[in-house]
Amino acid sequence: MIKTGVLLFLSLFILQIACAQQQFVYDNQVYNSQIKTVQCYNAQKEQSLPVITLGSSEQLLFSFDDLRGGSKNYWYTVEHCTYDWKSSGISALDYLEGTTEDRIVDYAYSSKTLQKFTHYTLSLPNDQIKPKLSGNYLLKVYEDGDQKKPVCSQRFFIADKQVNIGTQILPSNEVSLRFSNQKLNVTVTYTISIQNPYQDVKMVLLQNGNPLTAKLNTKPTFVKPGSLIYNDLASNDFSGSNEFRKFDSRSVRFKGEHVQDIFTDSTNNVVLFQDLNSNAPKYTQFNDDNGAFFVRNQDNIDNDSDSDYQRVLFTLNSKTPSDNGNIYVVGRFNNYTLTEENKLKFDPVKKKFFASLYLKQGVYDYQYTWRDNSSGKADNTTFEGSFFETENDYQAFVYYRRPGSRWDELIGYNLVSTVQK
Repeated sequence: MIKTGVLLFLSLFILQIACAQQQFVYDNQVYNSQIKTVQCYNAQKEQSLPVITLGSSEQLLFSFDDLRGGSKNYWYTVEHCTYDWKSSGISALDYLEGTTEDRIVDYAYSSKTLQKFTHYTLSLPNDQIKPKLSGNYLLKVYEDGDQKKPVCSQRFFIADKQVNIGTQILPSNEVSLRFSNQKLNVTVTYTISIQNPYQDVKMVLLQNGNPLTAKLNTKPTFVKPGSLIYNDLASNDFSGSNEFRKFDSRSVRFKGEHVQDIFTDSTNNVVLFQDLNSNAPKYTQFNDDNGAFFVRNQDNIDNDSDSDYQRVLFTLNSKTPSDNGNIYVVGRFNNYTLTEENKLKFDPVKKKFFASLYLKQGVYDYQYTWRDNSSGKADNTTFEGSFFETENDYQAFVYYRRPGSRWDELIGYNLVSTVQK
C-alpha cells in the first residue's frame, strides 16, 4: 500500500511539473485536445487572413469551442513579435493601450447538438486591449489567469500601410517548371525615408495564407529612388499546386457535396467518397475557397452554437512515392499543421489510406500533403499535382526596422489573386 501510494504521488508530481513547464510557442497552436474549431479573421470578411489596419475601425474576430462544456476561466493577452515570429522583447507598455491581459467573457452554450460544447468569442482591438504599434502579434489564451496553462495561440497582423505593393504573377523562369509553377515579381514603392533597404527591410510572401509556403526576401534585387524591386530569377517561385478538394457537411440528414454516407451512433459520422491522386497531366478548373472552411448548418439556426460535431472519414486511394514518409490531410481548419491527429493510416486489407477527424458541421476545403521522413520537407503536389493555371491567393508583407528601433513595423500588406473572381 505504501509503495502504491508513493508511486501515485510521484506520478502526480511529475505530471504537475510537466504541466507547469508547458509554454506558448509563437505559432498557431492548440495545447488542449478538447479545444476545437479555432477561427481568427478580419471581421469584414469571414475566413480572411487575420490582418487589420492600424488606427482603423477594423476588428479581428477570434473564436473557439471547448468540448468540455460549462464555463471556464479563460484569459488572454497579446505579444508583439519580430518579422520571423520571435518575441520582440519590448515592454507591453510600448505596444498596448489599456490593460495587458483580460478575461474572455463572451461565450454561448451549444444547443440541439449531440456533442456538448461552449463557444467562446473575442474581438480585437477592444476597450480593454488595443495594440498601438504595427507588426506581427501573437494572441495567447490561457486558463485561470496563468500563462503556464496555455489553451491556444493565434498569429495575427496589424499593418500601418506606408508603402504600396505591386505584384506580377508569371510562369516560372525555369523552363521545366513553366506549366506547374507561379513566379511572383514584386515592386514596393514608398515616400518615407528608408536609409538602408538591404538591411532594414524584409518581405514575406505566403500562398493562400499557408505558413508552410512562406518565402522570405531579405534583400531587394534592385533599389531605385522610391522603389524596391524583387524580381530575382531564382526567387519567389511557388508550385501552383491544384484547386482544393471540398466537402459539405452542413446537414446530418441530407448528403452534401462529396459525402457518401451519414450515420449516427454515439456521435454523428460522415463518410466521404474516396479520393484519388489528382496528379493528372492536365489542369481541371473548379471553384474552391483556397483552403478556407465555413462553419454552417442547414438543420438549425445559429451556426456557432447549433452546428454539431461529426466524425469525418477521409479515404485516399493512391500509391506513395516511397515507404519513408507520411500523408496528412490539411487546410485552414487545422492551420496546415502536420500532426498525428491528421495523419493518414494505411489499411493493408483495403490497400487504402484513412484518417478520421472530429470536425464541426460546415463546408471545408482540404488537400493531401506528403512529408518525407528523411528531408522533413512537406509537398502538397505529390497527390494534388501542380499547374500554373491554379487559382491562388498570395499575401505580401513588408517589414521595416527603423535605425535604432527595437521592433519590426509592418509597413505594407497586399493580397493578390492569380485570377480575379
